Amino acid sequence: MGPLVLPTWLQPRYRKNAYLFIYYLIQFCGHSWILTNMTARLFSFGKDSMADTFYAIGLVMRVCQSVSLLELLHIYVGIESNHLFPRFLQLTERVVILFGVITSQEEIQEKYVVCVLFIFWNLLDMVRYTYSMLSVVGISYTVLTWLSQTLWMPIYPLCVLAEGMYFTYSHLYAERKDVLRVFSVKQKKM
Repeated sequence: MGPLVLPTWLQPRYRKNAYLFIYYLIQFCGHSWILTNMTARLFSFGKDSMADTFYAIGLVMRVCQSVSLLELLHIYVGIESNHLFPRFLQLTERVVILFGVITSQEEIQEKYVVCVLFIFWNLLDMVRYTYSMLSVVGISYTVLTWLSQTLWMPIYPLCVLAEGMYFTYSHLYAERKDVLRVFSVKQKKM
């Protein structure tokens, strides 16, 4: 009897590709749901939808960003062939902003800049995960490749601008809260 030959779909290379395809598909579905939901709400409710963006899609956004932390493990273990440090910086920035700042300050969650930031993040991730998902199975579209390689150039500076505005709002709100607290203490003493 000869050596045991595994079926093609059970061989290690195919298992890795199947895992990555499923991972990218799940991330694509999550980010496309978020962007579709935000777009539908914008057309249905107009500017009012921007104020409660976080309440409508915040949970799914937190889940997608939490799952995206697996990418660091993928790169470290060698499943993905990206650079670890740039991905670490990008994910750390998003996790700190989403979990450390937006989730922790309810008053800031209603600002338009949260909606803008979520649109930019999801637009980038939808293109990136679609490109990665199709690359794993060997499918390449010129337009998608071009978008994947160039879309970040205009959007990253806009993200930095939106994040800067968000931190400015957050800082101003914290200062205003401190001033109001001191003012109310002074009035109680009188």
